[in-house]
Amino acid sequence: MKNLQKFLLAGLAILGLTTVSSCNGDDSNDTVAQGNSRIKVSMTDAPGDFDAVFVEVIDVKIKNNDDSGEDGWVSIGNVTPRIYNLLDLTGGVTVMLADSQIQSGYLGQIRLILGEHNTVVKNGVAYELRTPSAQQSGLKLKIDQTLQPGITYDFLIDFDVEHSIVVAGNSGNINLHPVLRVTANAVSGAIKGEVSSGGFRSLVSVTVGGVVVTTYTNADGAFMLYGLPAGSYTLTVTPDVLSGLSSFTVQNVTVVNGQITDVGQLNL
Repeated sequence: MKNLQKFLLAGLAILGLTTVSSCNGDDSNDTVAQGNSRIKVSMTDAPGDFDAVFVEVIDVKIKNNDDSGEDGWVSIGNVTPRIYNLLDLTGGVTVMLADSQIQSGYLGQIRLILGEHNTVVKNGVAYELRTPSAQQSGLKLKIDQTLQPGITYDFLIDFDVEHSIVVAGNSGNINLHPVLRVTANAVSGAIKGEVSSGGFRSLVSVTVGGVVVTTYTNADGAFMLYGLPAGSYTLTVTPDVLSGLSSFTVQNVTVVNGQITDVGQLNL
């Protein structure tokens, strides 16, 4: 256990939070060199029941094949090591980790490299997040996509906070076992909207191939669910139990690859 004030100072390093607005394609204000593709790697958060979760991202690496060895990994470049509060990344907010041009061709994997300055705050108390040695070399994410010359590809890493933080038995240690998924705007879409719930937070979810994808509304009631393959979904909204409000569903929400479906304001 460490002093809360010390770790909250890390919040001063949280920079560059944006909302996602671009889709796969050329950006008119940026020229992609001949034979290159532009890739953007952003990060967002699936929710967890904590006051804050600070993680240090120090690099993003890529590999042009799918083998499990350690050879062939290269830094994407232009990644500035920073500490981010993952719980700030809700309601459609993301942080840009990397924006770079690479040689076009097959992209097999992306690897997120975390530093050692990772902490979780719960009930006003900050705890060090221990990272097992097996995670030290980075977190591998399969891409399996051929990048075409002159095209911009937006990859989004969804950091599942609730399933990434594990209390180690009776030791009192809290371990960071990151659970991540990565999606590309070109082969997925998103659902956004706003929940009117009297100031209470709501959990918003859909089921994708048997996996429940979730997010929380932000302080204004806004939400964004990323990385959804094209199709029709049932959207479930579950208000905070303290609100006394009941859950409800929105049927037949259509998602189109590369687009954001806006369901508008949902009144509880």
